[in-house]
Amino acid sequence: MNQTPDFDGLAGVYRWMEYFSFGPWLALTRRTFLKDATACRRALVIGDGDGRFTARLLRQNPDIRVDAVDASAAMLESLLRHARGGADRVTVHQADARSWTPPQEDSPYDLVATHFFLDCLTQAEIETLAKRLRKYVAPDAIWIVSEFAIPANGFARILAKPLISFLYLCFGVLTGLQVRKLPNHRRSLDKAGFSRSRVRRRLAGILVAEVWSVTFGKRSEGRT
Repeated sequence: MNQTPDFDGLAGVYRWMEYFSFGPWLALTRRTFLKDATACRRALVIGDGDGRFTARLLRQNPDIRVDAVDASAAMLESLLRHARGGADRVTVHQADARSWTPPQEDSPYDLVATHFFLDCLTQAEIETLAKRLRKYVAPDAIWIVSEFAIPANGFARILAKPLISFLYLCFGVLTGLQVRKLPNHRRSLDKAGFSRSRVRRRLAGILVAEVWSVTFGKRSEGRT
């Protein structure tokens, strides 16, 4: 397992870094399928950065409770500040999601959300994470994903490759992130028992929002 990157130093400027690099597009991508979560009651949000997605989720859904997982204490503090009046419905877990195990509770998650987080993992790490989480989600659970992508062809593909390489280089310098190329998260989620039900692309396909559902009849081994 690669070392855990340190995002503490970016917590105070994360929003502005995002805005000056991609304008509103990353935030819009995170919110693409937010309405799909209106009926959810127990959510697992991993690596939400400063917590703006979690804050909107709490405002939109007054009945949902959230487990927020992040290795950065500063990011979790920012998440709770953004949550404001909904912070009492959030339980934070400062942990590396690659080795973290959900609390043993009777109520499974009916929502998992990872926004621009899976690209910080290797292919094998995503597969391990997805298989583990598959044991803790309800049969009707959804997994909302936002990620960078390299379009299949055209000018956007030519632009995306150096852009994503530059982003990896920057985050490597700033946080110690060791991953240097986009993993194929779709292959890993499918292998773990999820199937993609909805997708929307932005910025000519460089940004992708997806909804994944539990694949009927395909389930990982029981809880250990």
